[in-house]
Amino acid sequence: MTAVSTATTGAQLLAGYQPGESSLFASPRGTLLAEGTYFAVPPSGRADGHADLARRVDAVLGVAEAAGHEVRTVVGAVPFAPGAAAHLIVPQRLRRGSAPTAVPPQPRPSTGLGALYPVPAPEGYRDAVAQAVDEIRRGQYTKVVLARSLHAQVSGFDPAPVVRALAGRDPGGYTFAVDLGAGRTLFGASPELLVARHGRTVTANPLAGSAARSADPVEDRRRAAALLASAKDRHEHAFVSEQVAAVLRRYCSSLTVPAEPSLVATATMWHLSTVITGEIADPAISALALATALHPTPAVCGTPTEAARAAIGRLEAFDRGFYTGMVGWVDASGDGEWAVTIRCATAGPDGIDLYAGAGVVADSDPAAELAETTAKLGTLLNALGLENADVA
Repeated sequence: MTAVSTATTGAQLLAGYQPGESSLFASPRGTLLAEGTYFAVPPSGRADGHADLARRVDAVLGVAEAAGHEVRTVVGAVPFAPGAAAHLIVPQRLRRGSAPTAVPPQPRPSTGLGALYPVPAPEGYRDAVAQAVDEIRRGQYTKVVLARSLHAQVSGFDPAPVVRALAGRDPGGYTFAVDLGAGRTLFGASPELLVARHGRTVTANPLAGSAARSADPVEDRRRAAALLASAKDRHEHAFVSEQVAAVLRRYCSSLTVPAEPSLVATATMWHLSTVITGEIADPAISALALATALHPTPAVCGTPTEAARAAIGRLEAFDRGFYTGMVGWVDASGDGEWAVTIRCATAGPDGIDLYAGAGVVADSDPAAELAETTAKLGTLLNALGLENADVA
């Protein structure tokens, strides 16, 4: 059997996903199932390991080519913090298939999850947002994204049925499951494309500004219209789209940026969205090089970046790990797709951790930002069959 093969459908690859033995990345363009590890990208040893990540990946792909290995693609995840080690591999075997398709609601998987413990407690999160608003108003930074987590102790958790449920629920997003080793899996369904490169075409789709959806169609349309008209959310969105465009202009010979944001919907959220497209000036610049130049955007960190990152270190009660990093793939030609690692969880021997965050600006309301994180947690809670859990 060859190292690279093509499957007929994304559904076949989803069915073939086995935690601990494979990793999966599904997007509107197609599905990848990476099996086994041929070679791992070595750590950097630098304080800013993201800076030389594309170079290290190119070196590993060169090793694979020199050895005659048929897979010339790296898959995996990059953490939020620049000094933390990425988890990127050349797989032993790579299978490709079509994009996932929507499926009718299936019986909920039995996850065995018990009580969910918020980190921090809801009042602690509101206090952190209030502190950030005060610091913003005093001019320390312009925006910061503050996150919170839910932890559940569980043994023998199987993420595979949850991953399949996520792909069927939001096939227009980016569903992923990355084997991190030592019995740990990063999985989720992100609505946000950080950047993709296919040939000379570059695409980015920053999202910022959100509202929870409603089961009532009339109320759902009202919420969508209110989000599109919200000065606060449009201001927050502009921070992100303008910075993404500014970075991409350094690498593109042409770039198209819509003047106004549009709406994009997932099963649980409305988001303000801007689809930015361009043509790469130098084909030697890979999708991963573009992704590391963009990461972290104000959508997951804030602005200015270093001041916002410092505020996150002071105000958040946990280590983000791979949450708000990036997940995806890049091949030897430079093509690839990298999604922002949101709407995600990490499962391991010590339990499961779910994550969500909200952008804080000068006129943010702590209670509203808490409610936004609760709504965002709904993506994973629904897939886990815990949509009625009290997490706020």
